[in-house]
Amino acid sequence: MIDIQVRRAKPDDAESLVHLRGLMLAAMGNDVGGPDAPWRAIALDWFAGQLASSDTFAAYVVDDPSAGVVAGAAGNVYAHAPGPNDLTTVRGHLYNVSTHPDFRRRGLARACVIAVVEWFQEETAVGQIELHATDDGIDLYRNLGFVESRFPSLRFRATRA
Repeated sequence: MIDIQVRRAKPDDAESLVHLRGLMLAAMGNDVGGPDAPWRAIALDWFAGQLASSDTFAAYVVDDPSAGVVAGAAGNVYAHAPGPNDLTTVRGHLYNVSTHPDFRRRGLARACVIAVVEWFQEETAVGQIELHATDDGIDLYRNLGFVESRFPSLRFRATRA
């Protein structure tokens, strides 16, 4: 096992987070376009803004001395109504878990996920952490204690004029 050095992402890591997001989305079967795809500029601005919101956003990354940032995971805190099984008023969303293909199967994503979960537990008031898992990643999350919800996740895409 190698010694994995995880660090909290800094504002100048926004571009790396966009790159990792593109790798993740491509691995999920999405056409992410090239380096000049419009979503990338929007995502760069978005990540830069989120990285400045340290109370509600955290990303953790792993660097390779030659390749730069090669793995990462991110989390957001968002408002959520309390209920009988969770009296807190905020939840966590874990996402953007990605590892460059040349660095997979080394525990890097796991280390980043653990760092985000620890941030949620130690620095926020979230009662639950939610995520959407791929077939490739679901065992990682199960092994860390995540369980499937009894209710399916559905999505409605709003149209914009």
